[in-house]
Amino acid sequence: MAKKTECIAMLLAGGQGSRLGVLTKNIAKPAVPYGGKYRIIDFPLSNCVNSGIYTVGVLTQYQPLELNEYIGNGGPWDLDRANGGVHILSPYQQIEGTEWYKGTANAIYQNIQFIDRYNPEYVAILSGDHIYKMDYAKMLQFHKEKDAACTIAMLEVPWEEASRFGLMFTDDDGRITAFEEKPKNPKSNKASMGVYMFTWEKLRQYLIDDENNPESSNDFGKNVIPAMHEADERLFAYGFDGYWKDVGTIDSLWEANLDLLNPKVNIDLSDSAWKIYGRGAATPPQFVSDKAVIENSIAAGGCEIEGKIDYSVLFSDVTVEEGAFVDYSIVMPGAVIKKGAVVQYAMVAENAVIEEGAVVGENPEKCEDLEKWGVSVVGAGVTVGKNAKVKAQSMISEDVKEGETV
Repeated sequence: MAKKTECIAMLLAGGQGSRLGVLTKNIAKPAVPYGGKYRIIDFPLSNCVNSGIYTVGVLTQYQPLELNEYIGNGGPWDLDRANGGVHILSPYQQIEGTEWYKGTANAIYQNIQFIDRYNPEYVAILSGDHIYKMDYAKMLQFHKEKDAACTIAMLEVPWEEASRFGLMFTDDDGRITAFEEKPKNPKSNKASMGVYMFTWEKLRQYLIDDENNPESSNDFGKNVIPAMHEADERLFAYGFDGYWKDVGTIDSLWEANLDLLNPKVNIDLSDSAWKIYGRGAATPPQFVSDKAVIENSIAAGGCEIEGKIDYSVLFSDVTVEEGAFVDYSIVMPGAVIKKGAVVQYAMVAENAVIEEGAVVGENPEKCEDLEKWGVSVVGAGVTVGKNAKVKAQSMISEDVKEGETV
């Protein structure tokens, strides 16, 4: 029997992220850049290390190359360890053939052997597409105190947003009494964060039973947890009141980046007591010309700025030429905004080029039909031609010709 480990983490990072459109055309969702110098996956990995969890399995599937390369040996997160550390777990060929991960529960089921190697008492199941800082050690302590089979991290959300989430009802002790999955008329605002703590002995059996059920879609939220509830297992909700954002859509990723600029939002990435680690390449300092105007924005190392930036996040090595204006936008590494171009309420992916005089996105205050308004997105490596116009809510995956409106 393997030496016992109290708790290991399994990080679900295999989703296609189809709602992020062109941003995840060639990379997995957890590898998408965030906040000027991070990637989304930096948050759950950093949370693990800060919580004292040093064995992490990262389950990848869709476009894993860049994510695998980014994680590497886990060094930036102190996960390059002889015992434990970070492990990339892709679907692999078995005797019966290769099987893709069919659902979140099936992904863990396929890695039972990996988990058993560490013989853990508890397993944390985490998502790779959430921005938050959380101490899993406190959640584990709560789980142990309640003698729970499963503990689900819970966030009270505004009632008007509750219908977007899986919701829970609890008794006075915090025990879960009922669930509602994205109801039209919610009766609870206690939302599941998709962060689970399981007693491994219990979960292991439920995964096997779920796999043997041909009717199951092999999903934690839809199948495994309801099965545990029906069997009257001890399920508890663990309250969390910090910043948490599911960045699975264009709007939520855009908002989560701009939240860093909002003094009313509590997400401090400079907090040395809970550091967010990442594989930041060494970049030269920024160059900001005396003609540049930068207001309430983040500009990472290596940027060259001669234009005007307002309420925006610029990643490393972004160029903004003289006369260009970037407003309420996210500009990812290596992108170039040329003279006189306007980028507003938009996301510009890595190494894209916005040529002179081009306009990307629209200010909602100047939009005649707000139902047609939304954040515009320019994909990685795409060129928007001179004087071209990219309308609101557009998703651009191919070059736009000079003077064209799309």
